[in-house]
Amino acid sequence: MIAGAVNMEKGTGLMQAYKPSHIELTKYFFFTGKGGVGKTSAACATAVELADAGRTVMLISTDPASNLQDVFGVELDNKGTSIPEVPHLTIVNLDPVEAAREYKETVIGPYKGVLPDTVIANMEEQLSGSCTVEIAAFNEFSHFLTDENIKDKYDHVIFDTAPTGHTLRMLQLPSAWSNFISENTHGASCLGQLSGLEDNKQMYKSAVGTLANSSLTTVMLVTRPEKTPLLEVERASKELKALGVNNQTMIINGVMEIDTPNDDIALSMYNKQQQALHDMPEYLRNTKTYYIPLRAYNVYGINNIRKMLTDNYLDGNEPNSKMKNVLSLGTLIEDMYRTRKKVIFTMGKGGVGKTTLAAAIAVGLVEKGVNVHLTTTDPAHHLKFMLSDSKKLKISHIDETKELEKYKEEVLTKARESMGDADLAYIEEDLRSPCTQEIAVFRAFAEIVEQATDNQVVVIDTAPTGHTLLLLDATQSYHKEIQKSQGDIPESVKKLLPRLRNAAETEVVIVTLPEATPVHEAMRLTEDLARAGINSKWWVVNSSLYLTNTTSPLLKAKAESEVEWINKVVEISQGNTVLIKWHGKEIQGKELLGLIE
Repeated sequence: MIAGAVNMEKGTGLMQAYKPSHIELTKYFFFTGKGGVGKTSAACATAVELADAGRTVMLISTDPASNLQDVFGVELDNKGTSIPEVPHLTIVNLDPVEAAREYKETVIGPYKGVLPDTVIANMEEQLSGSCTVEIAAFNEFSHFLTDENIKDKYDHVIFDTAPTGHTLRMLQLPSAWSNFISENTHGASCLGQLSGLEDNKQMYKSAVGTLANSSLTTVMLVTRPEKTPLLEVERASKELKALGVNNQTMIINGVMEIDTPNDDIALSMYNKQQQALHDMPEYLRNTKTYYIPLRAYNVYGINNIRKMLTDNYLDGNEPNSKMKNVLSLGTLIEDMYRTRKKVIFTMGKGGVGKTTLAAAIAVGLVEKGVNVHLTTTDPAHHLKFMLSDSKKLKISHIDETKELEKYKEEVLTKARESMGDADLAYIEEDLRSPCTQEIAVFRAFAEIVEQATDNQVVVIDTAPTGHTLLLLDATQSYHKEIQKSQGDIPESVKKLLPRLRNAAETEVVIVTLPEATPVHEAMRLTEDLARAGINSKWWVVNSSLYLTNTTSPLLKAKAESEVEWINKVVEISQGNTVLIKWHGKEIQGKELLGLIE
C-alpha cells in the first residue's frame, strides 16, 4: 500500500491517484454512478480543485438527494450561486423532483375533468416513477449543456449525475414524442414520460450530441472497490458505449491505501478490496482508471472538499457523539415470530446486504421451528451455496432475466396485433425501464407468496417499490374502466396487492448502510412504500465498523462518523433498528446464526 498508486493486479499495473489538474480535461464532465459511491463528493472536489487553479467552473447537481447545500454550507438555487471561499466557482442546484411534479401537471392537467378518474390515476402513477424524474432532470440540465453563454463564460461545466442509457434511448425514439399515454397501455410501466415536451426535442438532440462528443465531454464513471458497484458500473459503461458515448473515465472511490498492519479489520478490508479489484470485470480493464483513497471524514465543508484529493485522510472528523440504542437481529426475528408474519421482504439498494439478511432471517425462523420458503432474484449470491434445503427450509431462485423476457414477449405479442413499428419500438424501450423489470419479477413473486400460509412463512430477498405497486393497482382500475388490456395482470398479483397492505401478514425490512446517501435512499423507499400503504417497521443498518474492535486510526474515525446516520435511522424507525457489524468475508450456512445474536 503506497501513496499515489494502487496495484490492481492481473496485468493492469498501477492505478494512479485522481488529480484533476494533472489530467487532460474537456469542457463538460458528467459524474455518474449508483447512490453512495461518492459521485457528488468527487464532482465537488473536482470543481474546487479546478477553481482553485484559476479556472472558471460551474457545478450543476441534478441528484434528487442532492446535499450540495450542506456540503458547501450555503443556500443554493437553480440559477447559480457564487461560493465566497472559492472565487471562480458557481453552483447550480436543480430539483428534478419538483421539475417532475411541474411537468406531470402540464401533461395531465388538460385531461382532468375530461377522462374518468381511474384513467387519470393511472396516468399520474405512470408519471411518478424514477424514469420521469430522470427525464425532468435531463430537461433541466439540457439548458445548461446547450447554452452558448454558459459555454463561453466557463472553462468547465461539471454535472453531478448523468442520464442512464435507458433515458438516452427513449429520447431518440420518434414515437416517444407522441401523446402516447392517453392512447395506449401495454399493462403497467412508465409510458409517456416525454409526451408534452415536443418543444424541447431539438435541444435534447443537441444535448445528446454534446454528451457523445469526446472533444467536449468526459463521462466519469464513479464506483467503489467492491464486487456489486463494479458490476453496476460495467453495466452503465456498456449501455453508454452502445449509444456512442465512448468518452469514459473510471474513478474508484474509497480505496484503502493506509492502514494498521497488525489490525485484523484493516487488513481484512484491504484484502477484500484487493480481491474485488483483482476480479474486476474484464470489460472495464481498458477504461482509463483513477482512484481516490478511503477517507475517514465526511466530505462536508470547503476544508474537507479541498482535502479529499490530497494525502490528508484523517483530519476533519466530527466530534464524538453518543450512539442511540440499537437492537440485535435476534430481536427482529423474535418480533416476526411472535406477530406471526407470513410474508417478509428485505428491501434496499444493490450492495447493502439484503440477500444475506434474508438468509439470516430465514435461518433464525427455522431455528424457532418455523417452515420457511426463502427465495431471491440475486444471481450473484446463489442461496444454494449459502444454505442448503432442509426439512424446514425450502430455497428457490427467480431468474430475473428469464421472467423479464417472458413478460416482454407476452406484452409485445399483444401489442403487435394493433401497433405499427414506430410504436412497437417505443414499447420495446419502455419495457427496459426499471419499473417493467420489477413488474415482471413481481409476477413470479406473486406465485411464491401464494404459498405463505399459517404453516409456512415466505422470506423474499427484494421487494417491489411502492411506485411499482401503485402502477399495478392503477392499471387494474384502468383496465376495469376501459375493458382492454395488453399486459394482463395475473390473479395471483391481484390477490397479492391487498395482502401486502395487510401489516398483520406482511413486513418489509429496510436494509441500508451507515452512510448519508444509502440512508437518504432508504428514506425515499419507505416514503414510496407508505404511498402504496405498505408497512415497514424494521430497519437494518448493515456493515457497521462501529461494532468492530478496529485499532486502525482511519477505520476508528470512519466508525465514529457512522454514529450520525445510525442515530438518524433509530429516529426514523422509532427505535426498531438492528445494527450489524462489518464482516470481511461472505457469511454462509450456520455462520448466519452469528448475525442473530
